[in-house]
Amino acid sequence: MSTLIQFESNKDLQSIFGQFDKNIKLVEKEFGVAIVRKDTGIKISGEKADVANATKLFEYLQDLIADGSGIKYRDVVYAIKLFQSKEPIDVQKLAKGKIEVPIQGTLVTPKTKGQIEYVEAIKTNDIVFGCGPAGTGKTYLAMAMAVNAFKRGLVRRIILTRPAIEAGESLGFLPGDMAEKVSPYVRPLYDALYDMMDAAKVEELTEKGIIEVAPLAFMRGRTLNDAFVVLDEAQNSTPFQMKMFLTRLGFDSKTVITGDVTQSDLPKGTPNGLEDACRILKNMEGIQFIELTGEDVVRHELVQRIIEAYEHDDS
Repeated sequence: MSTLIQFESNKDLQSIFGQFDKNIKLVEKEFGVAIVRKDTGIKISGEKADVANATKLFEYLQDLIADGSGIKYRDVVYAIKLFQSKEPIDVQKLAKGKIEVPIQGTLVTPKTKGQIEYVEAIKTNDIVFGCGPAGTGKTYLAMAMAVNAFKRGLVRRIILTRPAIEAGESLGFLPGDMAEKVSPYVRPLYDALYDMMDAAKVEELTEKGIIEVAPLAFMRGRTLNDAFVVLDEAQNSTPFQMKMFLTRLGFDSKTVITGDVTQSDLPKGTPNGLEDACRILKNMEGIQFIELTGEDVVRHELVQRIIEAYEHDDS
């Protein structure tokens, strides 16, 4: 069986093929099909089921090109994983999963099945826990959803917070005033913000208090109304801090809690708030827990293999 897929321009076709036809060669290898370039498209030949899957893959990649995202080798790698999944993939749902953020209409796209489920959970629940190893997009996607909600007028504020505990250090031993002391802990949150919003705009909104980035301890005694709140590195919170944070939720607000229970920097033997909350709240209606795994890692492929090696060693 064979099928022909048309492209809008030669530029799109070149993007699909990649440098030295790297993208096409990978698709041929993974799907067991033969792909030949035509004047305005590509011809896919092979077994019926393989051709059908490869066709859906290229339709998805075409959609990425259409929104201006462009195609990189890693996009093809992630897409192949999606379309090789045992569960059927809804391409239209994939398209709807894109998160628009303010920088020149940039779209943040969930790359894996777990990430798609994570984004859907944030859309439909007021409290979502995103748990999983580094590189799975837990924080980045939560930040994108926060920026998108603000852009659309769904919330008036964005509040980003982290426990100020890292590698056993104490704030009191760090140099500088309080702002300088907490800066290293919240820096990764600002880095993600700058990816999605103009730096000058971030500074302006921060000065006005519309965007707030602060240590978790600063949340005590507050009620967070009409806000999108992200608690990052929640495995470094204590059960008391987690309870305090979760009870800050106000009207018309949404909260996302992210972390990796295997990477706590709390003193050895100290229970962490993320693990505690998972145990206590896992069956509560309105709260959803999403478990991301090594399959959802969207960093260098070595990161995924490193995570899998450590998981194997732990088991």
